[in-house]
Amino acid sequence: MADVRAMCAIGRRGQLGLKGRMPWEGDRRPEFVADVARFWEATRGHVLIAGPTTLRSVPAWAHAERTLVEIRSSMDPEEVIARFPDRVVYVGGGPAVWTAYARLIRHWDVNRLPYDGEADRWLDPAWLVAG
Repeated sequence: MADVRAMCAIGRRGQLGLKGRMPWEGDRRPEFVADVARFWEATRGHVLIAGPTTLRSVPAWAHAERTLVEIRSSMDPEEVIARFPDRVVYVGGGPAVWTAYARLIRHWDVNRLPYDGEADRWLDPAWLVAG
């Protein structure tokens, strides 16, 4: 069985996204830069499954360092995960993906950032206990 994980950053009030992006995207303060670097380091050598929008945001250099798999809402989460036995699989994306895969995720790595602005997507605490 795959070791299924999720890693995300949230703002002070649980903010995840704004207009299809991370609300703090482009912020060059050290804690934001470190969070992005930490994500790329943690997922190196592993499988990253995500929807098409998230995968389009993966920089070209990162493709060679991890197995990237595009998922769609029509795909069965158990069947997707079953393709990667004995691998670490990170579930990337946002609320729709995490809602579909939460019951399979065994480890959540949530990093709180010093962002307190607007958002239209939020962390759902139910995801953290669904598995």
